[in-house]
Amino acid sequence: MNPAAVRTIVIEPLSREAYAPFGQVIETEGAQHYPINGGMTERFHDLARVELAGVHPRPLISIARGKPYELPLTLGMVERHPLGSQAFYPLSDRPFLSIVAPDEGGVPGAPRAFRAAPGQGINMAMNCWHAVLTPLGAVSDFLIVDRGGEGNNLEEYFFEEPYSIVEKR
Repeated sequence: MNPAAVRTIVIEPLSREAYAPFGQVIETEGAQHYPINGGMTERFHDLARVELAGVHPRPLISIARGKPYELPLTLGMVERHPLGSQAFYPLSDRPFLSIVAPDEGGVPGAPRAFRAAPGQGINMAMNCWHAVLTPLGAVSDFLIVDRGGEGNNLEEYFFEEPYSIVEKR
């Protein structure tokens, strides 16, 4: 790899506004909520849009255990799921990155990297280009809500020149 060919992406904080072109931020802060169960539970309602398409789609709920990545991170590939959204909610307060890219005529544009704060998860919209699950610091578990069913729900794209994901200085 030619070091001069590496392009740099600076990690941004995750916010609803910045992430809106790619999906939703899953968090209780500022969310619609109301009491249930005789007032003993507060329900934070409708935090993300689950999208399902294709033949016989069904929602899946899974847990993934991800090994941590070190920064700077070399990004050489992204993927997307044309038949469903994909939500990741951490089961700990450990940080993770959501690396996403806009679609530009069927290929990914310039990626953006977002660091989730404790209590934040993400729901990537159907067909959103994104990197793989990227926990930081320690092995981390995530609750996943995505699509099961018939059809090819995975497309990968390999960049000719990789990106380097770095912390803001």
